[in-house]
Amino acid sequence: MENRKDTRFPVQFRSSFSSANIVSGIGVLRDLSIRGCRVLSATQVKPGTAMELRIEITHESPMLQIKQAVVRWSRDGNFGLEFVNILGDEWARLQRVVKELEKEPFQRENKDDETV
Repeated sequence: MENRKDTRFPVQFRSSFSSANIVSGIGVLRDLSIRGCRVLSATQVKPGTAMELRIEITHESPMLQIKQAVVRWSRDGNFGLEFVNILGDEWARLQRVVKELEKEPFQRENKDDETV
């Protein structure tokens, strides 16, 4: 078992991905970290494929865009991505998302909760 440098958090974000003339598809992003993620998808991808990834964090905000991610492994309808190139504003957004996931569940902001 490989040791990860960064903690991965279980999530279920809708995502889409594309690679210049090679592959494109949609999936459910799982196990998010600051440096990568796992995507569950019916689309088959090959290790080494570079792609752009778009992640829907919330319905209200624009999709988070990872300019370049590289497929590190692929099996059983899942593939692992390493984030290689993220533009500045998107990098800041990703850091905020991961920071929020690091909090204990009862500390996380939940916009659906009603305040009394």
